[in-house]
Amino acid sequence: MNFTRPLFFRFPLLLVLSFFFFVSCQEAAIEIPLPKGDDGQVFAIDTEESELPYLVIDTKGKEILYEPGVPATMKLYQQKKLVQTQPIDLEYRGKTSFRLSDKKGYNFETVDAAGAGVDVAFLGMPAEEDWRLIGHVVNLKDKYILDQSLIYNYLGYELSRKAGKYASRGQFVEVEINGQYQGVYFFCEKLKRDSNRINIKSLNSSSTNLTGGYILKIDKADAGPEHSGKPNSYFMNNWDDDARYNSFNSFRSRYDIFQQVITFPAYQAPYHSEKYLETYFTYEYPKAEEITEAQKTYLADYVDKFETALLADNFGTTTRTYTQYIDLASFVDYFLVTELCRNVDAYRISTFLQKDRDGKLAMGPVWDMNQGFDEGGRIPMNDWVANYNVHVKNDAWMVPFWWPRLLTDPVFKQAVKARWQDLRRGAWSATSIQQIVDEGVQVLNKNGAVVRNYKLWDQGIGVKHEQSVQNLKSYLTERTAWIDGQVGAW
Repeated sequence: MNFTRPLFFRFPLLLVLSFFFFVSCQEAAIEIPLPKGDDGQVFAIDTEESELPYLVIDTKGKEILYEPGVPATMKLYQQKKLVQTQPIDLEYRGKTSFRLSDKKGYNFETVDAAGAGVDVAFLGMPAEEDWRLIGHVVNLKDKYILDQSLIYNYLGYELSRKAGKYASRGQFVEVEINGQYQGVYFFCEKLKRDSNRINIKSLNSSSTNLTGGYILKIDKADAGPEHSGKPNSYFMNNWDDDARYNSFNSFRSRYDIFQQVITFPAYQAPYHSEKYLETYFTYEYPKAEEITEAQKTYLADYVDKFETALLADNFGTTTRTYTQYIDLASFVDYFLVTELCRNVDAYRISTFLQKDRDGKLAMGPVWDMNQGFDEGGRIPMNDWVANYNVHVKNDAWMVPFWWPRLLTDPVFKQAVKARWQDLRRGAWSATSIQQIVDEGVQVLNKNGAVVRNYKLWDQGIGVKHEQSVQNLKSYLTERTAWIDGQVGAW
């Protein structure tokens, strides 16, 4: 019998293929919306309903250098709404952190259409032209992260502000650069002379009043203007430049870390065998390129008079001459913030000093807290960071003799005691300190930023953010209790 099979049976494979083609076309027609700003800018990641500011930076294909800055456009979004567009010059920042961290930090300067610096306000912070994007250190090769909590700098600066001192203002943001999501950063002010930052008198080469204002740093040396434009590979390996001091960029203390007069010449080769004994002061304002010889001489002489008086004073009497040269209250506050935060980089690097016109030498503002708190392990929980030299031997950057010497002075210790106990009754009470932590963590968590940051940067390290926050809070409870006991016995 001859009959014709229905088409359904004659072409089963064709029917099946047609069905899948239809389904796949239907699926293709369902567009997955790209995350965008209200101006149409496509985001590298969907921040969903996050209220955290989101920065989109575009260098238009230009490679970012360590220096100089490259032209870029920065767009600032809040809840995916474009609120600010700004031309900037962008460059990498940091020394050791630049070399060790896969998550880079950035400096940027706000500029006008012609490329000249211009003051601009961001996120409620006063207008200025120099800004920082600080990220925590992430080393993917060796599988470690410094500051898994993401809040060390925020916390340290907020503690300083609670004590009534200026510290770099900042806000948490998320950043993408050239279409690549970079994670959580602390968008903050560069420390510099400005009426809204380090508020000291201006000084230039024509100034006849040599008393100030000045900003000095105890820090690693800068690479110097002659290195501008070198490839990034150079800055990844220029360890010697960190210790390359010279009469152009710095002056040296007359005394070593053991309070003895130094008898060997200054400005020797980087990391020479006696480098650990030296303390150098670098010029922050006026910059090394601008400070005059007369101003250099005045500064070095002033610091020398302070140091000599500090060593000469008999602490068995009530007479002090070193206090004629320093703002003692600023030294006390710097000491307490450093010790509470267990900032192992303070005193010896990343340390700012200022001297206003006709004023005394003052400490601060505090800076660079990425190796502190519960991760400041080079210093035991039951000792002062000021005693760093007891626990670390022959580091190229040791703590100047000032701080161990001050800790033998009853006048300094009583000032520390009074100030600490006053802060503990209010600004630094247990409740207040824990609240600062909670507020910083909450703003990151509720906006999903912690999850997004570590989806990018964990990469097998095994981050436990909640545990890192608990470790930080436990540290603060233990450290404040230890300091309570120490100063209470003075």
